[in-house]
Formats: sequence, structure tokens, C-alpha cells
Amino acid sequence: LSDCLACDNCMTSEEGARVFQQNQKELFRVLNLNKKCDTSKHKVLAVSICPQSLPYFAAKFNLSVNDAAKRLCGFLKSLGVHYVFDTTIAADFSILESQREFVQRYQRRSQEEHALPMFASACPG
Repeated sequence: LSDCLACDNCMTSEEGARVFQQNQKELFRVLNLNKKCDTSKHKVLAVSICPQSLPYFAAKFNLSVNDAAKRLCGFLKSLGVHYVFDTTIAADFSILESQREFVQRYQRRSQEEHALPMFASACPG
């Protein structure tokens, strides 16, 4: 979330509580608690990796994107993260839905005054 502008335009108040949990300090707090308590009381930790971050790691460590994904996943699991998800397919679905909406709006542009412009965002934050 370090690249997030914190404009709050992408989230509701309910999601605000979830964003609070998405920071380094909170992650390490939960990881440390999980190390100290019985496994039946562990909080399940899930991390999602956006497609925009993998090429950065690959370039930084001179790896292929595939190797960077594997190593990042392994690193996160070694810390104690239970699940690591790649959100590439979700980003693909988002692009397809944006495309579908744009085509519909473009076709309605002469009937509806506010059909265009269409604003879209794919913020990984």
C-alpha cells in the first residue's frame, strides 16, 4: 500500500477496516503471535500478489517473472503465510469487464448523455 494515494475512492467504510490489516506492521504482529500460540489459535494469513509487482521483483533480482513468483511465494510461506494468491486472473477478468462495459456505453452514446466518458481503474492497492 505504499504506492496508494489514500484517497479512499476505491473503498467503503467496511473495506477500510480490511485495509488497516494490510500493512507491514500488522503482518509481522500476526506472524509473531502465530509463532507464540497454539496452532489451533493461529490467524490464517493470506497474501495476494498483483501482476504489476512481479516484473519489479524479477528485474531487481535478475530472475524470470516465473522464478520471481516462485521465490516470493516461498519467502512468504517461510515467514508463516498460509496462502499466497496470484491476482493475474482477477486482473484479466477486470479488464474484460471494463471492455464489455465500454462497448455497451459506446453503443449507447447517442441515446444517453452520460454514457461517455467512462472512467476505470485497476489499482492493486
